Amino acid sequence: MKKFIGFDESLKILKSAFDEEVGCEQLFLSETLGRVLGEDIIANENSPEYETSGMDGYAIRYEDQKKGKIKIIDKLPAGTANSVEVTEGTCIKTFTGSLISKGADTLIPIENVEVEDSFIIIKEEVPKGFSVRPVGENYKKGETLIKKGALIGYAEIGVMAGLNKVKVAVKREPVVSVLATGSEILELGDAQTNISQIRSTNHYTIEAIVKKVGAKTHNMGVVGDDLENIKKAILNALEFSDIVITTGGVSVGDYDFVKEAVDSIEAKVLISGVVIKPGMHIKVVKVGKKYIFALPGFPYSSAVTTHLYVVPLIKRMLGVDDSYDVVQAKMSEDYKKRSKKSEFAAVNLRYDKDGYKVDLKGKKSGTSAILTNMLNNAALLWIDENEGSLKKGDIARVIRV
Repeated sequence: MKKFIGFDESLKILKSAFDEEVGCEQLFLSETLGRVLGEDIIANENSPEYETSGMDGYAIRYEDQKKGKIKIIDKLPAGTANSVEVTEGTCIKTFTGSLISKGADTLIPIENVEVEDSFIIIKEEVPKGFSVRPVGENYKKGETLIKKGALIGYAEIGVMAGLNKVKVAVKREPVVSVLATGSEILELGDAQTNISQIRSTNHYTIEAIVKKVGAKTHNMGVVGDDLENIKKAILNALEFSDIVITTGGVSVGDYDFVKEAVDSIEAKVLISGVVIKPGMHIKVVKVGKKYIFALPGFPYSSAVTTHLYVVPLIKRMLGVDDSYDVVQAKMSEDYKKRSKKSEFAAVNLRYDKDGYKVDLKGKKSGTSAILTNMLNNAALLWIDENEGSLKKGDIARVIRV
């Protein structure tokens, strides 16, 4: 494999190296919000099983409305059964959710009648079958209601509750361990002892990104620039992780030990440098069915490469669509491409009556350390290595992240 490969080739390599999805676990329904469904949900009965009332009113025979006056012979609250039959000239007071009594084919709302003694007086007629919920209106027995791979939200939980699903199979959360490297990196709360030290952001940023797409995380903190300690931390994380992510130490400096540590682990090298900006020194290896991503140390670089490479892998593990969320947007200003690489620049994306628009208002030009460029729901402008600068009015490809 050549050292630096094109962006498209790097994506193909990662995709072809993928083995299998993570397995499933059984959770109580109330614990499944936000998880990925691991089974098809199939209706085991009709809903409703019997004709029911859609509102408060009176169960009648449609043709009896012409009589103008119908005798009330019973009432039927929701949750009760009644053997009394509606016959010619009679009705039963019926509440929302109640069964429609035998012999009735229509529900006339209470607003459409007046009650005199034990009779209803018809003020306004309704069509035949009005407000009678038919058998299977919601769903029919044997119907697939929710497909495997769906993200479980409130509606999915409600439907499964209606099916009496006490426990549900969901995809196991891929385990991602994140560690930052660098002797200059300070963990949160640590006191600064010299002016060259900087606060750690990468492992918190990456942890948030991968959690958002369904991973379970282990924040391994900061490891100093020591080859043996870095290797030990990575090997330890591999014991219980599906993916291990490191940041920093992948360039060509005297103290960039991550690349050396990863190279010393018996693994299959998938990627060792990509012609992209930011993140060209990314390294990805596979150990059995597990992955190590050695990402750059600059915060913007590590965030972008996490979105481009780690997020799709997690989605593949979960069995959901792993494609980027790409839209076509019109440039509101010029963009000068700064390299011959595939570039991913933070931009503002908005939508109006004319479609998506892109601008760079408030986005700073500089190194790949500027994480603040990702604030305010930024998106990524995607320009391939064989493409050039963009002019105002051009249509650009943008990834929503």
